[in-house]
Amino acid sequence: MRAVDIVAQSYQRQMSRPVYLDNSSTTAVAKEVLDEMLPFFSDDYGNPSSIHSMGDKAAKAISSARKRISLSLNCRPSEILFTSGGTESDDLALIGTVANTGRKKIITSSVEHSAVLETCQHLRSSGYEVRILPVDSDGRVSTDDLADAIDEDTALVSVMTANNVIGTIQPIRELAKIAKDHGSLFHTDAVQAFTKTDIDVVRDGVDMLSISGHKIHGPKGVGALYVRNGVKISPIMFGGGQERGIRSSTENVPGIVGLGKAAELAVSTMNDDVKRMEKMRNTIIDETLRIRDSYLNGPREGRICSNAHFGFRGVKGNDLVLALNKMDIMVSAASACSAGSTEPSHVMTAIGRTPEEAMSSLRISLSRYTSAEDTDHLLASLPSAVSSLRRQ
Repeated sequence: MRAVDIVAQSYQRQMSRPVYLDNSSTTAVAKEVLDEMLPFFSDDYGNPSSIHSMGDKAAKAISSARKRISLSLNCRPSEILFTSGGTESDDLALIGTVANTGRKKIITSSVEHSAVLETCQHLRSSGYEVRILPVDSDGRVSTDDLADAIDEDTALVSVMTANNVIGTIQPIRELAKIAKDHGSLFHTDAVQAFTKTDIDVVRDGVDMLSISGHKIHGPKGVGALYVRNGVKISPIMFGGGQERGIRSSTENVPGIVGLGKAAELAVSTMNDDVKRMEKMRNTIIDETLRIRDSYLNGPREGRICSNAHFGFRGVKGNDLVLALNKMDIMVSAASACSAGSTEPSHVMTAIGRTPEEAMSSLRISLSRYTSAEDTDHLLASLPSAVSSLRRQ
């Protein structure tokens, strides 16, 4: 058999599995994470509030996970609260703190996740003033705009670390300093950025930060909120007083264990993973922009390592997702949280795209398990998919 045929057969075997490039929506659970979680479903299933030995083992597992996450953020274990995910973390950060500040104004950006924007709308209906900052054509918040908008009645500023749609990284440290200078709290939704950018809550001056397990090869249904010691936060759920009385509900021990392990794993290889993903992302951008009437959404520089987001004139994003799906390539046309919506993405319109352009978008998102073969298959398939749809 010719060498070229052997290579071709090997490539076909590799391509017999779907090429998953929708990691901003969710990620595969790492084997090491699953292995560490499994005993807490079957053998070590005690309630961590119980005082017997099985309960004590569960409580110690939660304590270990709390420490792992605190090390990844450079904070104290006591500053980590476990939640059901990024949405609850965002809700708790906003609703749980603003009433304790004695102030009535909240500032956020036009490209935030709906977990923040919808919560701000709820707070507006409760009598708070909500100021939504615009962004530039790359989706970036201006520090000057925040400086102009903030005042002594501002309770909290919430700006995400990296955008879930177009991957733009925000100047979090500078924004947090402006908030601090005015005595305002600063929260950041770091669900997309955690373990893909360098985060240090002390250095960055962050008061609260949200993360989610299923974005970092951990399980779904678990997240965490960093709350700086000294920040007064009130519960939004009531019951048994778990998580220092701030988040009542029997702890999701397997999920918490998985989150802790996923964070530890991701941080341990982050530098190499980020460099590899950046290289693949840049290749995807370079090659995709060779397609006629294609363009990049978001910045070329200053975007999360795992994100590439494009527009293709004359092509509907959902149609392109389905065409690629027939080629066993999984991508998305929008955030999974808004999948199925017939309305254009608020992020796309915020950066100045027309509704038609917004609906012509494709998001490609990588993970540390994405291979060169995966991206090669995408780049070999994408031009023909676009061309075929344009002929219809």
